[in-house]
Amino acid sequence: MRRPRASREPFGMTRLSTFIVALHHRFFTTLERLLEGWFMGLLSRFVFAAVLWGYFLSSAGTKVGEGLSGFFQISPGAYYQIALPAVEAAGGDVEAVAFLPWGLIVTLGTYAEFILPVLIIAGLFARVASLGMLIFIGVQTLVDVTVHMVGPETVGALFDRFPDGLVADQRLLWAVPLVYVAVKGPGMISLDHLLARSRLAPLRGGPVAA
Repeated sequence: MRRPRASREPFGMTRLSTFIVALHHRFFTTLERLLEGWFMGLLSRFVFAAVLWGYFLSSAGTKVGEGLSGFFQISPGAYYQIALPAVEAAGGDVEAVAFLPWGLIVTLGTYAEFILPVLIIAGLFARVASLGMLIFIGVQTLVDVTVHMVGPETVGALFDRFPDGLVADQRLLWAVPLVYVAVKGPGMISLDHLLARSRLAPLRGGPVAA
């Protein structure tokens, strides 16, 4: 005697759901295996290069003089951007600002803005460079809010319906690829990985890199 059609449906639905779950697991397991160790680090550095490198390069350029020789000269604008309270305390005379600590802070901040992004993009000492950029962005945000007194309309807010806050929203997004590289590293397509392989090659009996 043939069973009623309704009695076969739960078994069919169970098979279908099992198939979907297995397909989902197989697809994403395969995808994870193919991308493991190289993709996310490379993607994070690509996003940083595509979105932020030009910004930081332009910003750093305003803090030094013009031309090759000017690159090694800190401009007055750097003091106004980074150490405005010290400039104001010196009556607006940048040359009267003490080198310790303000001059040193301005110098380190200026050249960090040139050097750290290049290290991140190349994947060289990328974890330390990413951590340095996170600190730089944090200090930059603190200076913008407490020294330059940017208004709430510029700062924006988290957990609201507006995703375009120039400080709160944007800089949180800036931090995401940097946090990934700092925690997980730049991945196999990086100079850090090549250096690690060259150091491990003698231990494995392989050729020593030149």
